[in-house]
Parts: sequence; structure tokens; C-alpha cells
Amino acid sequence: MNELRREPLLGRWVVVFKESMSPDKYRPPQEQPVEGSCMLCKLEGEAEEVLSFESDGRKMVRVLRTDESIFSLKGQLGRRGVGMYDMMNSFGVSEVVIESPEHKVAPEDMGADQMERVIRAYLSRFADLEADDRIRYIMIHKNCGALSGDQCGHAHSFITATPIIPKRIKEELDGAKDYYGYKERCIFCDIMREEVRFNQRIVKETEHFIAFCPFAARFPFEIWILPKRHNCYFRDITEEEIKDLSAVMKSVIKRLRRVLNNPPYNYVFHSAPSKIPKRAQWHTLGEDFHWHIEIMPRVRRLTGFELGSGMYTLTTSPEDAAKFLKEVSDED
Repeated sequence: MNELRREPLLGRWVVVFKESMSPDKYRPPQEQPVEGSCMLCKLEGEAEEVLSFESDGRKMVRVLRTDESIFSLKGQLGRRGVGMYDMMNSFGVSEVVIESPEHKVAPEDMGADQMERVIRAYLSRFADLEADDRIRYIMIHKNCGALSGDQCGHAHSFITATPIIPKRIKEELDGAKDYYGYKERCIFCDIMREEVRFNQRIVKETEHFIAFCPFAARFPFEIWILPKRHNCYFRDITEEEIKDLSAVMKSVIKRLRRVLNNPPYNYVFHSAPSKIPKRAQWHTLGEDFHWHIEIMPRVRRLTGFELGSGMYTLTTSPEDAAKFLKEVSDED
């Protein structure tokens, strides 16, 4: 019989199939961008460069801001009501992080040093963007592969700063706060302890991080990466953790690519909102929340049942997914 599993943070239920599908069964259609259509390669001289990291005179990572973003830092928030509805100006910023100087080379294929440059770019932009007290949340996310939303095929990710806290993040914050209010412990720290104790869903463990397939994942082969040191805020990461995270991300992404034959995927950094106090919201934030990364392979499309119910179905169990991922090498 299939299993129903409850995810403890949001209270969401998922269905785990009794018989796990093997990785070779996941073969999503390979929708490739049209050759020569890479918008990032065409941005040279057409976008504002806000940050870059060089090596031997070559720009290895670049952060660009274009005029085509749906957000703008010009003007004010302009909060207003229209009848019963709430509106505001699309204040904010979306920046693109070009993760590789070459169109067809991913940062994980260039080594941990290149992944470290990407992470340092995230951290630097975090510091600058959060200085604006109108910004409430900064989100880092990546689309890789056409089915993930990638439109150009060049390795890149986004840093988006908005004057609102996204609903998905707020649900996590509220769930973590409720758990802490009941048990006076961080739910993410409890999850890590349980994964270490159970030791069947861990994909990779290092001195500072643990990567595992969540007990009640939304997608087959979904992976979470959590820092072992309790910390609610990504920007408070230490130098040792930066280097360790670079190696972990390189390893995990390469494993996913090898097991699932270069699948499209998304990853998202979940960090605490701006530390600017606001009406005493989440006053236990430093104790109850724990920043983390969620990596979601896009190996199957959602069904009407999943979209209508919010109950996801897992055609490969997290335990089997972790086993497949651990069996492959992450070496070049």
C-alpha cells in the first residue's frame, strides 16, 4: 500500500508510492533554447554591471541589472487600496548572476572555487540590497533547463528583492514559530537530528552542512541543504561555511545530473527576512528559523490532483532517491 506522509513544517501531506520508480524512468522532454538565442551572451554592454569576480584578468562571475525587470528601485512603494483590494508599485529589484564565463559550462563543472565565487556574489548583493529599509525580503533562486523556466541555457541565477515577504516564506516562518512555541526548539535542528539518527535519507554530510532528501518531499529526488550551526540568516555564514557549502553544492548538483541524466531543476535559498523590526513580528526568529537551500528536480509535471489538493505524489521514495544519489560519484 502507498504511504501518506505529513511534512512537519507546513503540515502538508504527500503520497509516497510503495514501489519506487528508478532514475532511468525519469526522462522529461529536453526542450532546448534556440541556438544563438542566449540573452545573457547578448547583454555585454547593454546592462548595468553591479558586481564581478575576476581570475587571471577574466570575469568569472558577473551580476547584472537590466531595465527589463518587472521591479524598479525608482519611486516609492505607493501602497493603496482600490475598493477591497490592496495594491502597491512594483518596487524592488531583480538581478541576474551569470555563473560562468562560458555559455555551455556550468559552475559545478569548473570546480568548488567557481561555486564559491557564485556564493560570494549572493552574499555581497544581499548586503547592498538589504540596506534599503523598504526591502522586506531577498530571494535567491536558480532555473536550470527549459522546463524549469530557463530561457537561455547559460548558467545563471537570480537575486530578487521585494517590499513584501512571499507567501511561501511566510508559511515557513509561521510554521517554525508555531513549532518553537510548542517545543522551544528549532524544527530544522530537530529535522537534522532525526535525519542523522535515521541515516537513510542523507545524500552528503560534511563538517558544516547536511544534504538530504526530505521525509515528505514535494518532488522526486528533492534535496535540502542545511547548515549544522543554527542560524536564521544566510548572510551570517562564516568563511569556513562558505567554502564547505561550495563543495556541498558542487557535489549534490553533479550527483543529481548523473543520476537523472542532466534534469531541469530549480533551487531556492530560504533565509529570514530583513532584520529591520516590524511590529514585533517573529520576535523569536533568531531561535526558531534556520536558513536552508531547497533543490527541486523538474522530472515530472504536476497533475490536476496535486494542483487542486496541494497534496504532492512521490513516484520515488526519499529513501530510495538518497540511495541512488549516494551510489554515484561526484568526482570530475
